[in-house]
Amino acid sequence: MEIYGFCAPGLEPLYDTFAANFRECGDSGAAFAVRQHGELVVSLWAGSADRNGETPYTEDTLANVFSSSKGVLALLVLQQVAEGRLDLDRPVADYWPEFAAAGKAQVTARQLLCHRAGLVAFREKVADSLIYDWPGACAQVAATEPWWEPGSKQGYAPFLYGWSLGGLLERVAATGLLQLYRQGLGGTLDLDGGFGAVGHKSSRIADVGPLKQPLPELRENAVGRAIKEDRKGPVAMAFTNPMSLMMGTNSAEWRGALIPAANGHFSARDLATIYGDLAAEQPRTLPKVLVEEAGREQSRGRDAVLQAEVSFGCGYILSGRAADLRFGGEHGFGHPGAGGSVGFADPDRGLGCGYVTTRLGQSLFMDRRSVRLVEHLYQLL
Repeated sequence: MEIYGFCAPGLEPLYDTFAANFRECGDSGAAFAVRQHGELVVSLWAGSADRNGETPYTEDTLANVFSSSKGVLALLVLQQVAEGRLDLDRPVADYWPEFAAAGKAQVTARQLLCHRAGLVAFREKVADSLIYDWPGACAQVAATEPWWEPGSKQGYAPFLYGWSLGGLLERVAATGLLQLYRQGLGGTLDLDGGFGAVGHKSSRIADVGPLKQPLPELRENAVGRAIKEDRKGPVAMAFTNPMSLMMGTNSAEWRGALIPAANGHFSARDLATIYGDLAAEQPRTLPKVLVEEAGREQSRGRDAVLQAEVSFGCGYILSGRAADLRFGGEHGFGHPGAGGSVGFADPDRGLGCGYVTTRLGQSLFMDRRSVRLVEHLYQLL
């Protein structure tokens, strides 16, 4: 496997670790990037962007990063706070009156960001086509009843996170989410991709598919067990209602839709650039005080949906002790995506990191491929 790109002096051993992911872990198209103190110090890519192995993977290839999209959406929310248009502790219904339905009148944007709103899944069966209907999905979220008293416990919202916060953003800013992204992030940082897979700087789109040989897991699949135990419970409904949430991620319909919690298409360089900016002494995208708020613990506990101990800041998972949730240093924060992608910031080292892959593992957090790259990176720093 030929590896392309570069590593700054002292970081060259990362070539071998990246190559080992192809030899030993089933990668067939992937990229890894690191930006530190404003400089791109690692950018590696290899393999193919299509299932037939005919289209080379490039530095600006966009891959679906699934829930790594959430960290990008959270940044857009915090930008509206910086602009004075949004108060995290005011009820969402103050900006979006319809959202007050079904017991959500006092739910705040902060609760949505740190997964304490109880709005983890649609309670009633919805049509498979709903996820491709942005206004319809936002309206359905506004009408949905929380699964428990808002604020009473932590429960991750795999998909409704995007429609609830995205719908709020559009009402606060009085403009479309894609326009907000292009103005506040895509253009500012000269990013390759964005939400969905169309209309971005790069038009190189990778096909994604499962790993041919699943990796040994870093933790038990407690989510899968919870889904089997209660097919109508909040965990099962969060991931499978509708079933189209789990299928068709290479389709034109999926790529053309706006599903901001799950269908962001970014390069590894994009994620490293976004988080490298957040880790900088003087970020371009957000005032330092709000970067600190993003990385300040808002909620901690055994998550009712993820079935694991997780700590959340404002829109980000905070670095923890477990290898698959260790985002560099003690004050690191970021967001992994189902299948293996991850982006994170380490403010202590002024570092942003991104890894994307076309071969999807089973982990909801980081898997062995990104863990070994990050661990080796920190050994070399």
